[in-house]
Amino acid sequence: VQLQASGGGLVQAGGSLRLSCAASGGTFSSYRVGWFRQAPGKEREFVAVISWNGYTRYYADSVKGRFTISRDNAKNTVYLEMNSLKPEDTAIYYCATSRRSTTMPADFGSWGQGTLVTVSS
Repeated sequence: VQLQASGGGLVQAGGSLRLSCAASGGTFSSYRVGWFRQAPGKEREFVAVISWNGYTRYYADSVKGRFTISRDNAKNTVYLEMNSLKPEDTAIYYCATSRRSTTMPADFGSWGQGTLVTVSS
């Protein structure tokens, strides 16, 4: 499976963005898909993950209540709706797949190129 994240951009604090993760090849619908982010000088961190059927979703505490992950297997796409954005949300956002019940970046694969989100204060 190959993944491509898109939808990033520059937004003011309090604003919203919707990221998309489009998949090609493989059986996308059989994978859990996670969103991660990496800010300058920091390690890649978990943001959200969704089960293969969309029934189970899990969020990092830092984004809980503000971000929503969803998927449309018919379109081979996973989304990350980001609301009430804060300057500390500034990072490159990546999506990746896993067959394991985990939030560790090392357990995910098929990393695509990320999309940059910049939140100004």
